[in-house]
Amino acid sequence: MPTLNQEKQAVLNQYLAYLNGLRLSASTQATYGNFIKQYLFFLNNDPIQISTNQTVALYIQDALVKRNLGISTHRQLISAFKHLSRFMPELPLDEMELVRPKRSRKLPTVLSKEEVIDLIRSTRNLKHRAALALLYSSGLRIGELLALKWSDIDLDRRQIFIRNSKGRKDRYVVMAEHFVPVMSNYYNTYRPAVYFIEGTRAGTRYSAASVRKFLKRSCRLARITKNVTPHTLRHSFATHLLENGIDIRYIQMLLGHSKPETTMIYTHVSRQDLMALKSPLDVTISQLSQSDKNTLKVLLSNNI
Repeated sequence: MPTLNQEKQAVLNQYLAYLNGLRLSASTQATYGNFIKQYLFFLNNDPIQISTNQTVALYIQDALVKRNLGISTHRQLISAFKHLSRFMPELPLDEMELVRPKRSRKLPTVLSKEEVIDLIRSTRNLKHRAALALLYSSGLRIGELLALKWSDIDLDRRQIFIRNSKGRKDRYVVMAEHFVPVMSNYYNTYRPAVYFIEGTRAGTRYSAASVRKFLKRSCRLARITKNVTPHTLRHSFATHLLENGIDIRYIQMLLGHSKPETTMIYTHVSRQDLMALKSPLDVTISQLSQSDKNTLKVLLSNNI
């Protein structure tokens, strides 16, 4: 593995300390730090002081081609350089010219209620089944699942306390009644010590990669061909709540969204209103069927 020279390593360490001082999440600090580290390698023997908007643009173009970055990652990359320009104002970088690409407006993938049940039933391992059932039934992010401790589960009140989640916010989420037997069976079988779902050693966190791996296997067994990630279960939770008539404000609170606009995306994938609509094809054929059945055997229009 190549290493940075002493001067560039010092710059990187100071940049990371700056991000930490802003109290950004550990994940954000690691992501931004890695981008700047790769940029320092990109400069080769040149010092960081030569950095201009053109130099940064060349690096971004190189990163986009070599690493095939998605829109969200590209936006994070720009944010890393915006922080760099604030950390080192002496650099000839114009922050206003560092423009993030617009967010993608893709609708989230959502499983049907039947697919969710098939997915949980197809998960043979009890620990894995409990994890997937909790992700869906409480609408958790995968990081919230992995950080969840047994001490934060209130069985009497059927609530789960989510600590220091995204945006450093705490919140309570609901616990499904039908999840309790699954959880009890799982606990009595595995006896996890600290975290809800643990690694091979007691008291250690389970890995996100392992969750994605057994989720993919369960989807295959359930014959689900959609591109499903742990976050798909959270999307499905929110969409199904909306379809069940739950007010969007309560859904926002359960998901821990800061802005209602973030939650509103589920109104675009909810079938609550769409299910009440009928295709004009269905309406037309139904009307014809109720009149003369022989009309279905001849041309109806006056076209010559």
